Amino acid sequence: MESRRPGMLSLRLDAIYCLTLGLMIIAGAAPVAATLGWPPALVLGVGVLVVVWAGLVEWMRARLRPRLSLTIVLIANVAATLAVACVSLTTAAAIAIVAVLAIAVDIALFATSQVVALRRIRAA
Repeated sequence: MESRRPGMLSLRLDAIYCLTLGLMIIAGAAPVAATLGWPPALVLGVGVLVVVWAGLVEWMRARLRPRLSLTIVLIANVAATLAVACVSLTTAAAIAIVAVLAIAVDIALFATSQVVALRRIRAA
């Protein structure tokens, strides 16, 4: 059971991060859309999707086997890291590039923590 603790913590923190980020995106949809040059409805939809994902991560953490939930979230985080990094290429505002890349780094760090947790579970 002790070997599962880091993975469960990683998933819990990931869910909290996604919830917070999603709510921030929803709250700031108009200025974020203007900065990125996207329609506000698209940015709002992304925020809602991130909030829904936060709920799914927490559901997986509570209901699925740790290895399965960590693997699913790890794959999603790798995909999200790439997608968010690509978004930074669509904006001309330097501050937006830095902010979006910082989010990509955050997501990559969660993916790294999930790799570490999976290795710890396999070693146990």
